[in-house]
Amino acid sequence: MWNFNLSRALALMARTAPFLLFRMAVYFAMACAYLIATGTGAAIGYGVGQFGDSDFLGSSTALGGLIGFGLVAAILYLLREYLLYLVKAGHIAVLVELMDGRALPAGEGQVTYGSRMVRERFTEASVLFGIDQLVKGVIAAIAGLIEGIASLLPIPGLETAARFFRSFLKIAVGFTDEVILAHALRTRAANPWASAEEALVLYGQNYKTMLRNAAWLTVIIYGLSFVVFLLALAPAAALVHLMPGALGAGGFVFALLFAWAFKSALLEPLAITCMLQVFFRTTEGQAPDPQWRARLQDLSGKFRDIGSKAANWASGGQTPVRPFVASA
Repeated sequence: MWNFNLSRALALMARTAPFLLFRMAVYFAMACAYLIATGTGAAIGYGVGQFGDSDFLGSSTALGGLIGFGLVAAILYLLREYLLYLVKAGHIAVLVELMDGRALPAGEGQVTYGSRMVRERFTEASVLFGIDQLVKGVIAAIAGLIEGIASLLPIPGLETAARFFRSFLKIAVGFTDEVILAHALRTRAANPWASAEEALVLYGQNYKTMLRNAAWLTVIIYGLSFVVFLLALAPAAALVHLMPGALGAGGFVFALLFAWAFKSALLEPLAITCMLQVFFRTTEGQAPDPQWRARLQDLSGKFRDIGSKAANWASGGQTPVRPFVASA
């Protein structure tokens, strides 16, 4: 059914409790920022709405809340590469060390150690972010093979099912791209682009195992997130009674943000830990298959971008690239 060990993953999570607390502080602070900005914007809109009729009151309140939410979203979008650099990648670095049985250095906190390991491998946040964005595209292309193969088979309804499965796998990609980054940290790669290229070939030649486990984890993680959302609706319902009519929708926003923060802080690292187990165990002793390398070069322009950046890095051109201009 799946190839990961949940109990061992939970044990590893417990051993990285300092990083989990750090993640909780970061993501719940983000959720609070969303909630405060949305509530403040809605309250301002509600005040402005007093100068009009009931329709104007409702629309101005909703618009104010959307503006507040959008401002926070824009700020966090600009900070996304540093959140990946400082929060996600650092946690992965610590997990890799523990999974390989290496002791963490005494006298140095996990967050500090994880950040140092990431800096040694990727030098700057823009390099890690560029790799992460290209890797997402390559994995999505691998998932797209399923739809392409299914479209050639003369089975009624199979193409539609394959498209649905591909959409589902796009969500699952979020639990797999960090595995590629973990490969560079585990192998102590001096060239992070070359390491990403190698890891993607290993991923591709084992795509059935990787995508099957990613799909199971997607069901588990999003199922638990939905349960958390339902549980958060109870205190959110209390907010509905405390707020004036048009602001009552803030209760739903509160529950949604709490579930998102819980998933990002605790459930996502659990899924990533499980995927690391699967990738390390499945690829143990394997060499990258040249046929799969050639297939990925034909399949994905982003994979070719990674290869060219690996060659540039090896030749001494280590200037961070801008991931936004990568080919499709």
